[in-house]
Amino acid sequence: MGSFSIWHWLIVLLIVVLVFGTKKLTNIGKDLGGAVKGFKDGMKDGAADPVAPPPQQVTANKANDPNTVDVDAKTKS
Repeated sequence: MGSFSIWHWLIVLLIVVLVFGTKKLTNIGKDLGGAVKGFKDGMKDGAADPVAPPPQQVTANKANDPNTVDVDAKTKS
């Protein structure tokens, strides 16, 4: 009850080729290779650093911003 020898795997491969045929196995291989390539390309695109938006400039017109509180700071004497 050990592992299979090389002869067992060759017989299994021969049966698979006889059942499916070489053309169908070639198509399956191409489809699988294309899927792996697409997955790798997708992972590369997802790992790229997104471009950060430029920082907003502070404007002098604070009257248009409803969150701004207009306060005059006075020094203690």
